Amino acid sequence: MIFETLATYGHEQVVFCHQKDVGLKAIIAIHNTVLGPSLGGLRMWAYKTEQEALNDVLRLSRGMTYKNAVAGLNLGGGKAVIIGDPTRDKSEALFRAFGRFVQSLGGRYITAEDVGIDVNDMEYVFRETEFVTGVHQVHGGSGDPSPFTAFGTLQGLMAALNHKYGHEDVGKLSYAVQGVGHVGLEFVKLLREQGAKVFVTDINKAAVQRCVDEFGCEAVGLDDIYDVDADVYSPAALGGTINEHTLPRLKCKIICGPANNQLATDAIGDEVSKRGILYAPDYAVNAGGVMNVSLEIDGYNRERAMRMMRTIYYNVGRIFQIADRDGIATYKAADRMAEERITTIGKIKLPTMGNGPRFLGRMRGQ
Repeated sequence: MIFETLATYGHEQVVFCHQKDVGLKAIIAIHNTVLGPSLGGLRMWAYKTEQEALNDVLRLSRGMTYKNAVAGLNLGGGKAVIIGDPTRDKSEALFRAFGRFVQSLGGRYITAEDVGIDVNDMEYVFRETEFVTGVHQVHGGSGDPSPFTAFGTLQGLMAALNHKYGHEDVGKLSYAVQGVGHVGLEFVKLLREQGAKVFVTDINKAAVQRCVDEFGCEAVGLDDIYDVDADVYSPAALGGTINEHTLPRLKCKIICGPANNQLATDAIGDEVSKRGILYAPDYAVNAGGVMNVSLEIDGYNRERAMRMMRTIYYNVGRIFQIADRDGIATYKAADRMAEERITTIGKIKLPTMGNGPRFLGRMRGQ
């Protein structure tokens, strides 16, 4: 069953990591290394079952292959998950044990932050492996990738506005933002700086209240976010929120947000298109974070990172052009753009089998 699943997704390698003494149960999935070593975040989540964790890491790692390809990076796709409650189960030993597993892969997988993980957790991983990004800047890292993911999302949003309305004036429209965690909060800040009307919701009531008190947002209930009369729906939490139950309720003209795997199924993506809603493909829009940390491989430069974010505007615009040209949904156009690049570069490169990139200008902590 597992090997049939891997064959369906096209993964190269899946590693199950277990160290009972420290409570580590993790899965590292390497989807594709044609363009380079696989790069993708580490997620810590209280999965109900191990199968649920496996399904998540397989889906997310495949998404990273497409994200990195569309972003124009010389990197493949990978992802890792730790099964556990991030509010209760974190420890130095847990993350250092995970780091040893990453190191054993010899550079085929480079890890980074994702849901449930912060820069301090990455510091523990960094003590055991050099193949980690998103560490503190004192170690040559770029720090928290959230602001860059949010800024990149803003570039994708402006491309969507330009395609739909012929302008890039973010402040003219209203937004329903679902999820105000690290990235969602940064995105809300950017929207409000432009003077936009912003509705917010999150399971974390304190985070919602902060948006209301500090940024002048309007709070709505968790389920009510789908019924808000806003121009743009911005998923910024976990995936699958655009599905057969929620789509008929949406009143928006554009879907653009930083969450991964926003479409529950491909069929939903087709239905979004049929309804005349412009969908900005998630992995093209939210590539700012991975673009930023990718620069750590050769030595980090913040100014270069900010210039790199602007390419998201052009990448998303190109996706819309392909969709119009070929008469297909935008999610299919994004996949087509990624697959064409992988195929082209794949003709001149072999899969990465180890001896991955060295991180320049760093002294790994002991």
